[in-house]
Amino acid sequence: MLKKLNHPILIVLILMGSIIIFSSCAEPPTEELAEAEKAIDEAKQKEADLYAQDLFLKAQDSLKKAKDLVAAKKYDEAKKAAEEAANFAKQAIPLAEQNKAKVKAESEQQLQDVEKALEELRALVAKSGKLMAPKEPKVIHEMIKKWETDLATIKEMIAGQKFQQASDQLKAMKESILKQKERLTPLPPEKAKEK
Repeated sequence: MLKKLNHPILIVLILMGSIIIFSSCAEPPTEELAEAEKAIDEAKQKEADLYAQDLFLKAQDSLKKAKDLVAAKKYDEAKKAAEEAANFAKQAIPLAEQNKAKVKAESEQQLQDVEKALEELRALVAKSGKLMAPKEPKVIHEMIKKWETDLATIKEMIAGQKFQQASDQLKAMKESILKQKERLTPLPPEKAKEK
């Protein structure tokens, strides 16, 4: 009777040992890691790091996680993380292209807005030049010249498809120009009385 009892226990022990041996002999997911790295490189070439940052960062984080899991010899989990990294990178590419087109359109509109604001500022300086301190019109004209030089650089950025950088600079420039315009614009009579 003892021999019959030991036989099933022996089979269970052999099966458990086989599972442990086979699972510990699993190999690292080198193919999946290579695919993830390739997908991330492609996404970076398509500027996903600029125009689809969230997905691109998720791809990079998943790849790092996969490499850490390989180091810990957790190959099944590493494989899943590597596949996840590749998927995030592949999703980032079309999103980056969409966002890049959107930023391009926005930067082109901002460029027009800034050029218009500069013209309005020039007109304000000419109109209120006599009311300003003697050196103030000269200072403002120098600022306008600097902005015009900066605009030429920004136009080159747009031509070179560096839309995000152009957009960032245009936002800052527009804000500065609007502050100057606001400072020079006379207050309506009702607002002047409030001050």
